[in-house]
Amino acid sequence: MAAESLFNRPLCVQVRGQGCEERRLNVRVNIELLSISNPVHKKDLAVRLTDDSDPFFLYNLVISEEDFQSLKSQQGLLVDFSSFPQKFIDLLHQCIQEQNKDIPRFLLQLVSSASLLDHTPVFLNVVETNPFKHLTHLSLKFLPGNDAEIKKFLASCLKSLKEDKEMLEQKLRKTEEDFTRQLSYTQQSLSEKSQELDKLKNEWTTYTTTLTNKHAQELTNEKERALQVQTQYQQQHEQQKKELESLHQKSIQQLQSRLSELEIINKDLTERRYKGDSTVRELKAKLSGIDDECQRAKQEVLSLRRENTTLDAECHEKEKLINQLQTRVAVLEQEIKDKDQLVVRTKEVLDATQEQKVILEEGTEKKQNHIEKLEATIKSLSAELLKANEIIKKLQGDLKTLMSKLKLKNTVTIQQEKLLAEKEEKLQKQQRELQETGQSLQMKEQEVCKLQEQLETAIQKLEESKQLLKTNENVITWLNKQLNEIQMAKKLETSSSPLGGARTGISPQGMLDRPAFQSSGLNPLSPLYALQNFPEAACRKTANPQCPGAKVQFNMQFSKMNRCADGQAVTAASGAPANKENGDSFGLEPKYFKKKEDSIPLRGLSQNALNSEYLKAYLPTKAQPSAKPAVTTASAYFPG
Repeated sequence: MAAESLFNRPLCVQVRGQGCEERRLNVRVNIELLSISNPVHKKDLAVRLTDDSDPFFLYNLVISEEDFQSLKSQQGLLVDFSSFPQKFIDLLHQCIQEQNKDIPRFLLQLVSSASLLDHTPVFLNVVETNPFKHLTHLSLKFLPGNDAEIKKFLASCLKSLKEDKEMLEQKLRKTEEDFTRQLSYTQQSLSEKSQELDKLKNEWTTYTTTLTNKHAQELTNEKERALQVQTQYQQQHEQQKKELESLHQKSIQQLQSRLSELEIINKDLTERRYKGDSTVRELKAKLSGIDDECQRAKQEVLSLRRENTTLDAECHEKEKLINQLQTRVAVLEQEIKDKDQLVVRTKEVLDATQEQKVILEEGTEKKQNHIEKLEATIKSLSAELLKANEIIKKLQGDLKTLMSKLKLKNTVTIQQEKLLAEKEEKLQKQQRELQETGQSLQMKEQEVCKLQEQLETAIQKLEESKQLLKTNENVITWLNKQLNEIQMAKKLETSSSPLGGARTGISPQGMLDRPAFQSSGLNPLSPLYALQNFPEAACRKTANPQCPGAKVQFNMQFSKMNRCADGQAVTAASGAPANKENGDSFGLEPKYFKKKEDSIPLRGLSQNALNSEYLKAYLPTKAQPSAKPAVTTASAYFPG
């Protein structure tokens, strides 16, 4: 017996039992085609239902060609036995595609006659849901597996698990061997790479030393260039500073005027808002009164409608009575007509008898007796007729009174309905007015919010401008202090120094060593940069006014002392300098030294000290100790 597996996948099945709720279950559907050659060659379709979580859940179905013919005739199938397995698998695939949807089109239902799936036959239905009805495409009856079949199924599961385990163990061994090889290879490569790294480190150290030397030379060249550009930028900075101050004052005045306008607008808006609130309250009070009146009117209308219905019922009953009496009157009138005809006939007979009086005297006596009897009956009938007429008249009067009452009530109800309609229209108008006032209030609140935001932004700008003013004032006061201290130090030095005190130090080549722009991080536009050029300006002022020639003598040794004194004065004025990127804080808050995109960075405040240290390190190596002062032109020191 050869078995060919056609389908083996878990599916979501809807389980239905008698007297229990519907539930979903994951069932593995296994479809195999069994070909038996002993003794006759035939094919059977075996379908097995199992649960991966429950090993004892087993339902089997074997369909032979004879069984399929009966199933085909029962369920009206249009497929042969050879193409039935593929069609069944296609239906199962459609169920798999639809099982994740909220309302699946194709469903698998497992229907049991018992409450639980306990060794009872089960029907597997493939159902298609339409807007009209549920269509069952296929219904297969499965039998529960007995002990022998369950044991056989469990044995096959164990066998497959053992085979999988052996395969996994073989794979594990192979992967372990591969990993050990890779580990040894990586360790060798690691040792080689570490050796290469050591070589690269050595090369890098040599390269960095050469680079530092090159950069030191470039730094000295850049410092010389930067000092030449310094004076030009200083003048530009002073002009820009004046322009900025004027612009700042104008903007402050504009903001103050804008603030006053906004405050006036805000007051007007608050007054309008309070007025709107008061109108809204009045309207709400009116609305509540109108609502109460409307409810009362509605209750009155309901009571009147009830009375109207009762009166209609009474009127209907009276009309029925009138109809009955009218029919009775018609019958009586018909009888009276008949009696009138009889009277006419009797008169004719009387005429005939009067003519034949002579002949029929005996007959007349008899006829007279008969006439008396008839007259008595006529009198009784006329009395009854009079009574009926009186009753009819009374009923007609009652009808008229009822109709008048009905008309009055109808007019009253129509008036009340008109009043109600008018009140409803008034209510709708007031509601519309309320909505319009609410919308206008919202618009005004939005305008107030926008104005408040504008106010806040204006106040923030004002505060920022005030802070900027404070920082500018602090910087200016600090600069004035520094300038005063440096001037005092210069005066002290000039008073204590000998005659050559007006000289300043220069380099042997005739050019003053100037600090680099990029290395010091100083911006030529910063207001604190004026400190660095102050010693030179002081030297210019204290130069010999009696020698107006082009050449001026400078004392190298005194310039060293002068620069050192300048550096000490700056450091003493600034307190304990923190040599950072922005220099000392000088009593200001750290937020004023934060870098902004459009701001001018304050850097290199202690540049005089840096210049003095640079001259100390540079001059002893280059300048030869001699008592003769170096002579150079004034144009060499003042390039401008």
